[in-house]
Amino acid sequence: MSFAGLGQIFGQVSADWSEPHSTPLDPFLFHVRPLQNDSGSLQITVTDFQSNTFQAVKSSLQLEDLRDAIGIGGFWSEFVDYVTASLKSEDVKLVMEGSSELGGALHAKLIAHKSKGMPRVSISLGKLVDGAACKVMGSLSRELYAEYRVAHNSLIEEKEQNNRLIKTVADEQEKNNAVQKQLDLILYSKKHKSQKINDRVGLDNHVTVSQDSPDKQAAHSPSSTKAANRVVPAHRRSKVRGAILKDTEDD
Repeated sequence: MSFAGLGQIFGQVSADWSEPHSTPLDPFLFHVRPLQNDSGSLQITVTDFQSNTFQAVKSSLQLEDLRDAIGIGGFWSEFVDYVTASLKSEDVKLVMEGSSELGGALHAKLIAHKSKGMPRVSISLGKLVDGAACKVMGSLSRELYAEYRVAHNSLIEEKEQNNRLIKTVADEQEKNNAVQKQLDLILYSKKHKSQKINDRVGLDNHVTVSQDSPDKQAAHSPSSTKAANRVVPAHRRSKVRGAILKDTEDD
């Protein structure tokens, strides 16, 4: 049984008194993580960084009792998943109980629901004072800063990667534009040459048609010249009226 896969859970929680109380309460931060030297035990810390700091360390046996109280059967991993989901949900609250002579509450309970209608996770916490409270608050501050650095570095790396991707896309776009200009120039050149060829062919066809016109064919036809010079047959010629000249023999 282990909470090694749980990691660390940070959250902010609002606190309420279990009974009517005149002392107002500020928001609390809570931190849940497995113990470094015992991944089967769980450490829960809650503080307002003022007069209220609470902590509990639950051993594997105590967590088994919590599991039975919640009613989560099946594998141990299912119980771990349920506790994790409950602590990360929006339905987490802190209930303050009793009054400490040093100020604030004497006890507290961290209560979390995975969702409405589901069993609740309830963990009792004891109050820390003086040096113990200061030590826990200092440790929590360092843990928060470490998480911030991880998130900050991750964000910077993500931004740098995003900038590299933007630059890569811009470079590719510029290359595409250059290639497109070359293609447009080639297509324009081919189209221009094709148009020139079409114009030349059209002009040649026009000249050929003009030379082959009926008038020119008639003017240059040898048969038409022959027909113009042909003698009309005698029987088709008109008879000439008038005197007929006839040779006479000498008497």
